[in-house]
Amino acid sequence: MKALMFNITVPGYLVLQVLGRVDRKNYYDGPFATVKIADVAEPQLPNQDWLKLKVRLCGFCGSDLNLIQVKDSPMASPFTSFPCIFGHEVYAEVVEAGNRVEGFIKGDRVTVNPGLTCAARGISPECPSCASGRPGCCEKYAEGAFAPGMFAGICRDIGGGFAEYMVVHKSQVFKVPDGVSNESASLTEPLAVGVQTVLDNRPEENDRVLVIGGGVIGSMIVKAIRGLGIGCSITVAEPSAYAAEYVKRSGADQVTNGSIIGAAEKITGAKAYKPMLGERIVQGGFDRVFDTVGHSPTLQTALIVTRGGGTISLVGIGNKVSFDPSPLWLKLQTVKGCYGYGYNQTENGTMHAFDIALELMDRKKVHVEDMLTHTFPIESFKELISVNMSKVRHQAMKTAIRF
Repeated sequence: MKALMFNITVPGYLVLQVLGRVDRKNYYDGPFATVKIADVAEPQLPNQDWLKLKVRLCGFCGSDLNLIQVKDSPMASPFTSFPCIFGHEVYAEVVEAGNRVEGFIKGDRVTVNPGLTCAARGISPECPSCASGRPGCCEKYAEGAFAPGMFAGICRDIGGGFAEYMVVHKSQVFKVPDGVSNESASLTEPLAVGVQTVLDNRPEENDRVLVIGGGVIGSMIVKAIRGLGIGCSITVAEPSAYAAEYVKRSGADQVTNGSIIGAAEKITGAKAYKPMLGERIVQGGFDRVFDTVGHSPTLQTALIVTRGGGTISLVGIGNKVSFDPSPLWLKLQTVKGCYGYGYNQTENGTMHAFDIALELMDRKKVHVEDMLTHTFPIESFKELISVNMSKVRHQAMKTAIRF
């Protein structure tokens, strides 16, 4: 079968530190490219707790682009293994189910939680994170039956969705309701990220919320807030006019492409004070901030414009960040990390973020299909990557490989 393979070596990494700056095309085309098409054998079930899927759509994530451009922090390398078939935003159909798998038959439409947690790795007893209902933060990503890998797509032994077929553990698979289109189903994973992010820092009705970054995850956070019926004020900081228009349609009250400090003053009634040197600091401000970019300037700004006692969710993550922590201690703020998804208490009982996302789409409380602006055959992966490197020029939101 055809698959997109990612691989990187230390010498290749060092070379690309130079060539990538000369032309970003070197990351995906040429002798030092980190990604290529390969013909590989179809995967087989590791055991009877697994299913084999025929992939129909696999979304291209910002983290995939970072992976190709070797921008990820080396600190995460113990929890990855290469070469690997990457891609983790999957819509697929069941072609085979192990005899210990219940509730799924051949032909079922499914989406995939990519996490390779204790359950998938055959580890018992489960780690504290898995046992507490947050398997997305599993502590055993480098242990158990398979090579290290936080999720299918960065594990040498368990391939991701940029291939015609993949295998998944029964704990990873979710049935797609009839009311959810194939295209919408392929966006379940990023919507689940938005849902979990919001539930972990849930706004109150009268809160003033700021989302920094109006791309895919920023829009999913806005959609999740509105889909969950929360009527708070939402401001989004987004420089791209195209993305700004989309996130406004998604439910944002206002979008700013200018000074976020100025927006905090205007929208929340905060007051900015000028120090002897450097950027202003705000007293008052937004109650909750979701930083989907995670670079030094955005995190610094988030701290500056969050009110005393407010909470910042760090959703996006850069390689390294540096900032002045004065607002953090001066205003007794909380900074929360955001990764993965888990089980949540809802009015309908305990539900996984994937189940919540699928239900929101099925009940038409959230619409995501229009976010999928471009699809490509696997043979056109270089064009796919090129479009993602210039999203504004191509007016692209979410792209995917379609099999």
